[in-house]
Amino acid sequence: MTLLLIDLDNTLIDRDAAFRTGVGDFLTAHGLPAADVDWVMEVDASGYTPRPTVAAAVADRYRRTGLDADEVLDLLRRGAREHARITPDTREALTEAREAGHRVVIVTNGLVEQQSGKIRTAGLDVLVDGWTVSEGVGARKPEPAIFHAAAATAGLPLDGAWVIGDRDDADIAGAHRLGLSSVWLHLGRQWTIGEFRPTLTAATVGEAVRSALAG
Repeated sequence: MTLLLIDLDNTLIDRDAAFRTGVGDFLTAHGLPAADVDWVMEVDASGYTPRPTVAAAVADRYRRTGLDADEVLDLLRRGAREHARITPDTREALTEAREAGHRVVIVTNGLVEQQSGKIRTAGLDVLVDGWTVSEGVGARKPEPAIFHAAAATAGLPLDGAWVIGDRDDADIAGAHRLGLSSVWLHLGRQWTIGEFRPTLTAATVGEAVRSALAG
């Protein structure tokens, strides 16, 4: 039995695509330029810019329209979770892994309500053995504590687990700190860090899951 600890945003789900759709809907609803979605995405930085910072920047840009920063903050905290989706291949790979007796736990930074909402909307809640959100455990990737909490969710030891994710500074760095094997979802990028490397790289979640279990 292998424990797979898998990231959520831009790994299991295309977080940026979901957020882009949500931002587009928001701009349209408020009569704001649709082309500004690119600017919002740049400020958002795949969710890594603090939410209040993004809200303040957006509210300031549209100050003359009377847009309230709290409205923007609500959008950001929801994280466009209603648009969260997974690919058929991701669904198939997770199903195969669990049917073979392996355990799968989602490990994600973020707010519990926001991330849990994405997981349920995407249908991941019935495809995994549980999930651990940074807000809920008081630790963020790459801190070891969140990975230990995820293993405890599955009732398994952390030793021998695989970490799968798209972030070199969170997922792969976290695995490195704990001496765990990892698969980096490269999303068309090149690895640039010299201090450590992922055990494997993959283009899709399905490939990552299957590679980890074969390794």
